Amino acid sequence: MILTRRRLLAGTAALGACAALPRTARAADGAVTLAAAPARRALVGKGYPETDVWAYGGTVPGPALRFRQGDAARIAFTNDLPEPTTIHWHGLRVPNAMDGVPHLSQTVVPPGGAFHYEFALKDAGTFWYHPHANSAQQLARGLSGAFVVEEREPPRVDRDLLWVLGDWRLDKQARLTDDFGHPMDGSHAGRLGNTPTLNGAIVEEVAVRAGERLRLRLVNTANARVFGLDFQGHAPQVIALDGQPVEPHPVAGRLVLAPGQRADLIVDMAGKPGERFDVVDSFYPRQTYRLTRLAYGAEAPLRDSPLDAPVRLTPNPLPAPDLAAAVRQDVVIEGGAMGRLPNGMRMTPEGPFWALNGEAPMGHDLKPLITVKRGQTVAMQFVNDTAWWHPMHLHGFPFQVLKRNGAPVARAEWRDTELLPPQGTAEIAFVAEEAGDWMLHCHVLEHQEAGMMAVLRVS
Repeated sequence: MILTRRRLLAGTAALGACAALPRTARAADGAVTLAAAPARRALVGKGYPETDVWAYGGTVPGPALRFRQGDAARIAFTNDLPEPTTIHWHGLRVPNAMDGVPHLSQTVVPPGGAFHYEFALKDAGTFWYHPHANSAQQLARGLSGAFVVEEREPPRVDRDLLWVLGDWRLDKQARLTDDFGHPMDGSHAGRLGNTPTLNGAIVEEVAVRAGERLRLRLVNTANARVFGLDFQGHAPQVIALDGQPVEPHPVAGRLVLAPGQRADLIVDMAGKPGERFDVVDSFYPRQTYRLTRLAYGAEAPLRDSPLDAPVRLTPNPLPAPDLAAAVRQDVVIEGGAMGRLPNGMRMTPEGPFWALNGEAPMGHDLKPLITVKRGQTVAMQFVNDTAWWHPMHLHGFPFQVLKRNGAPVARAEWRDTELLPPQGTAEIAFVAEEAGDWMLHCHVLEHQEAGMMAVLRVS
């Protein structure tokens, strides 16, 4: 219940700026060093104890990994958790052996073990990283971080800010509740928390200056919460979605970000010195709350009119789908509360609760939903025959969104995670350019672990 967060806010000191994200450490050979381990962090501020979490680099979110397009990412990872884990590089085009899915593309990293990730950075954009072993619990405990690949020629802005959005289910002592894997979460909306955070904290205010231009990178790392953000008094322009450039366009009402999704915005600070403007999350109408507030300083405006500089990003080198020669596949989502499973399957408290095309895999026994040859175009239609929202994520291949609910999209749009409303549909297409077995799953992670996952095999 979001009211819990309102009560927590009452005991939280107002922050004058967005919580800073840590810098990454590098080994002698130049590789980024990254460790996952238990930690304690102050999620809700003054008056409450620190929360026991699992963290990359001792922080939540983990260190923001920053590289340049065309470079190679080299990450020396160690696992200091009490259970096996991996890292998945969400949205990045990586070799299959680097994709981080246990028993599919990588052996798990055991407690005390290590793994070296290395891959070329083909695309600029805003991405993120998280575990793919015991995913729902490990992510809910705090394991996630942003991954930014900077353009060789980025747009001119005054500041480049990163907002990593999280969601925590805490008790009155700011402890994580231990009801991981609850059947209600698995069969309904997933593990919705009661304490949304911005860069791992409750942030009362973000300091801004009149006249400045911000590039705001938003990443939704929550297990299940969809954010619907209204930047009151401002007119943000969307320049990228899920890391992929789009035709710059204004936010239509509110910016909706499902679990796993990202957006890059250009925001001109058009307010006056001393003014305050709320950033409101209203996706769930009965739980509307203020995420934070843009707080203008008293200093004179940086400029009298918006910066006169282009904001359009250069497209990434994605292969264009050949729809005339495409292999076509429908993906039908069934099950969940107020629904039923196909083929006589029955829901039990242990699951499954969901099915894709009549299959409801649990554990590691994943059979390919579709098999294609490397270089083939795949045209896929998602059909959500359930009463719930589902952000469907495809590993390995950004896809072009063609239609939503039967209507062509307004502008060219590439995604790696598509949010399907109840009873909604979406048509996508992509080129299967890299061989291997690739995951397709709902990024409400409790749904994934309760049957909503499949495999695309590229031979």
